[in-house]
Amino acid sequence: MNTLRVEGTGQPAPSPVRQLITRLWREKPVGAAAALVFLLFVFCGVFADVLAPYGFNEISMLERLKAPSWKHPFGTDNLGRDMFSRCLYGAQLSVIIGLSAAALATTISVLIGLLSGYLGGKVDMVVQRVVDAYMSFPELVILIAVVSVVGPGMPQIIGILSLVLGIGGSRIIRSAVVSARENMYVHAAQSIGASTGRVLWRHLLPNIMPPIIVLFTTRVGAAILIESGLSFLGLGVPPPAPTWGGLLSGSGRTYMFQGPWLALAPGLCLTAVVYATNVFGDALRDLLDPRMRGAK
Repeated sequence: MNTLRVEGTGQPAPSPVRQLITRLWREKPVGAAAALVFLLFVFCGVFADVLAPYGFNEISMLERLKAPSWKHPFGTDNLGRDMFSRCLYGAQLSVIIGLSAAALATTISVLIGLLSGYLGGKVDMVVQRVVDAYMSFPELVILIAVVSVVGPGMPQIIGILSLVLGIGGSRIIRSAVVSARENMYVHAAQSIGASTGRVLWRHLLPNIMPPIIVLFTTRVGAAILIESGLSFLGLGVPPPAPTWGGLLSGSGRTYMFQGPWLALAPGLCLTAVVYATNVFGDALRDLLDPRMRGAK
């Protein structure tokens, strides 16, 4: 197999991923810093069992409502549980839910958007009217209603979030497909008798990857934020599992005047990870969108 080489040097051309990372650091340093913050939270979540100095439900009444110190960097709650450890385990749950729900939601958006945008006609009209009807309802109301029926729990939350975010996100993918299907390479593939599946998989999907990547990054932050809202309302992952929304709703709300760190610690973690994912997604959009590069 021939390797692409830089003209005049004989050196192999850098991979597209490496080029994207280099451009991200040079052109969007804030976006690159946000990506590092998000990766830090992912690392803390994946290795929470190793990094946490205490168990997430380890009770010590002698240490209850202690202010932040070297022993307890984020202080302790009303039962003497270490808030730093509980926030780390909360990051683990948030990372699992956020990444899983975002991946499934993006897959649903791609499937709906590809078929609706490429087939067009009556299929597109029916699908888009269903999407319109869905988007007319507030997402939080749909989530509360469905969770009340199926019950709280991590698998249920991931499944519901993926459907809620996936159906709405299909509009973004559809618009990209409608624009890409008019290109000459699609017409050329159709003219030589390529099947619908081959056109979608080999020609359209690789050329709409930029909006898919951006949609995935933004959906991660949205899933984490929505899950925290459900946990705050008591409809998320049931206790004693510590989620950031649950920490805000439980002891964080009850004892926030006696120990402000009970609300500040999970609140700042939630703010940082959602803000980082949104900034990183905006930076990727600016780098991958040809129209943005042309404007620059």
